[in-house]
Amino acid sequence: MSARPLADQIEDLLPQTQCTKCGYPACRPYAEAIAAGTAAHNQCPPGGAEGVARLAGLLGRPVIPLNPVNGVEKPRAVAVIDENICIGCTLCIQACPVDAIVGAAKQMHTVLPQLCTGCDLCVAPCPVDCIAMVEVTPGLTGWDAWSQEQADAARARHDFRLARLRRDKAENDARLAAKAVAKLKAVEAEAAMSAEEKAEKERKKAVIQAAMERARLQKLQQAASNGPARLQDVSRSVQRGIEEINSKLEKDAQ
Repeated sequence: MSARPLADQIEDLLPQTQCTKCGYPACRPYAEAIAAGTAAHNQCPPGGAEGVARLAGLLGRPVIPLNPVNGVEKPRAVAVIDENICIGCTLCIQACPVDAIVGAAKQMHTVLPQLCTGCDLCVAPCPVDCIAMVEVTPGLTGWDAWSQEQADAARARHDFRLARLRRDKAENDARLAAKAVAKLKAVEAEAAMSAEEKAEKERKKAVIQAAMERARLQKLQQAASNGPARLQDVSRSVQRGIEEINSKLEKDAQ
């Protein structure tokens, strides 16, 4: 009995086309479902009858026909893009589970046939129907049309793609979080500045009112002793204070 987890052993026997025809998003989740007893071992069309036999041998279960609900065993195909029709939307690139399509936004895309697993997941998203699946192993189906070396390479590309997508998502989440923090700090700073400005305005207003009150009292005193008071009779120090405050207020307003 192998010390490796059963899901790992099952995954080794799958063709790694990542086609989702088994009903799971990739080969690994299907392997885990088989190991957990929630999926049958006859749901992988790319593996075909040979694939069912391999899994049955590992699991100690009977060899049963491929479940037609999941598809039929057929020759391997590769995707081909009509470059004259392609609009460069990148939807096929996003759909490819093994990074077998290259191109850039608004530029023509192309499939690297040696990397294509024939999953055909790129066909449906194409808005201009410029992708066709072309058989490359006529007469050969299942594991006869696919090698273990190809399966291992496809799994490595699929795992690398998943790691890249997780990294990109983490970096994007970090950028968004940093922007949110910066925005919050800016809002808080603006609120704090507004409060400070308001306090400064109240302080200036209080200073002016106090100066005006002092001037009024002096006028009253002068009126009581010398008759009608004139503006120039107000204390020069009070006048200077009022003039300085008014000048500063005018500058702030500008």
